[in-house]
Amino acid sequence: MKTSKYLIFLVSLAILVGLNSCGLYKRSDVKENPVNVEDRVRKNIQEGRGVRFGKGATRGGDFDFASSNPLWRASIDIFDFVPLTNASYSGGILITDWFSAENKDSDKTRDLKITVKFLTNEIRADAVDVTVFEKVCELNKCKTNKVQSKLENEIKLAILKKATLMEKEGFTKYYETIGKNKGKILEMKRK
Repeated sequence: MKTSKYLIFLVSLAILVGLNSCGLYKRSDVKENPVNVEDRVRKNIQEGRGVRFGKGATRGGDFDFASSNPLWRASIDIFDFVPLTNASYSGGILITDWFSAENKDSDKTRDLKITVKFLTNEIRADAVDVTVFEKVCELNKCKTNKVQSKLENEIKLAILKKATLMEKEGFTKYYETIGKNKGKILEMKRK
């Protein structure tokens, strides 16, 4: 009986020492932590710490979906003529499969692969990065190279133009349907 109490005491002591060394309790300085609860919660969220329950837990995050991003939609629309190997909206990348035009010379083929990287959701000149790769095969010996050409800038310009038109069209549809009737919808909800 005494050995089991002694064993429980030792195990409990080991657990307490182990938990203490994990840093569960950490002294903090009042100067470093905001006094206001909302400010403290905001700081913890920015630092990636803590869980929020209750009233704040019902609000979802701010997500940008592919259907609402005009750059993404424009790129998909422009590359509808070629199969896509990778189309990852969350990764911000679009990669086509190797494609080529018909070749009259069957001994030598030239294939292209295009990669589009989305650097931001805003429609601006530095929002999209286009890279073109070339694969030249001659008698089943292939070489792949990154190509610097006008094609990169032309594709980038086409994506930006199409995205601008899509965004403008989306705003126009919104204002024609919901925007004009916004006051009427609010009045109907009050009744």
